[in-house]
Amino acid sequence: MHPAPSVIFFTVFSGIGFGLLTFLGLGYPAVTGWMAFAFFVIAYLCAVGGLISSTFHLGRPERAMKAFTQWRSSWLSREGVCAVIALIVMALYGMGLVFFGQRWGLLGLIGAIFSLLTVFTTSMIYTQLKSIPRWNSPLTPAMFLSFSMAGGALLAGQVRWAMALIAISGVIQVVLWVQGDGALKNSGTTLATATGLGNRGSVRAFEPPHTGTNYLLREFAFVVGRKHSMKLRIISFVLMVVLPVLLLAAAPFSHGLALLAVISHVAGALASRWLFFAEAEHVVGLYYGKR
Repeated sequence: MHPAPSVIFFTVFSGIGFGLLTFLGLGYPAVTGWMAFAFFVIAYLCAVGGLISSTFHLGRPERAMKAFTQWRSSWLSREGVCAVIALIVMALYGMGLVFFGQRWGLLGLIGAIFSLLTVFTTSMIYTQLKSIPRWNSPLTPAMFLSFSMAGGALLAGQVRWAMALIAISGVIQVVLWVQGDGALKNSGTTLATATGLGNRGSVRAFEPPHTGTNYLLREFAFVVGRKHSMKLRIISFVLMVVLPVLLLAAAPFSHGLALLAVISHVAGALASRWLFFAEAEHVVGLYYGKR
């Protein structure tokens, strides 16, 4: 898949924003007044900013509102519904903390649940695609949720939770990489099965469908070299997992180290998410000899 900058920014920052909203809804950190206001501003900038950026990769952004009507069948629509509910509920919850110094626990719990549901529905947009075997795995939503919670814990200043969740997200990411490398082959999808001609013998393309490029090749047959892929995996893992954990574990703890941990984790998450899209092997590439 062609890695669109808007969708990379969207999935990373909206995930972190809703992760922070989840922790705030559960009462972590226990802040009120202007301090609570600052945390909510950061959470909404990440969550809403990410959602807005997602419209940039839509062919007809002006029709985005129509997506809300398809919630029975569309994970994209369910994502929109869950996001709106989460943002409204958490805004009411935040008002209690900021203006009244009160933590309305039930409201916070509901907001936290819908914040996590928003991240889950986002992940299911990709998980449901059988045409991309690398994504069609239970590990995809696990990866999205663990990244969201790890980033949220970092921004919420929950050091122990952050270290544990970052480590968990790193393990899930590595397993997803390993599993994904053989996903297309293990799916059994080939040019023979796609054409239904496998029972007649070996199937190969006589010649390319056309001499020039097209939309399918630009968007669905993106190829990243194996050597470059491994380098990026190592870089993203070090930035996303190793360095933040070492910084958080350093004694004595300081806000400067925590900020560096956040920056490193986000940079690694962006690199990891770029690979998530760049390494996605859409089966349509079989017709063009790209797989």
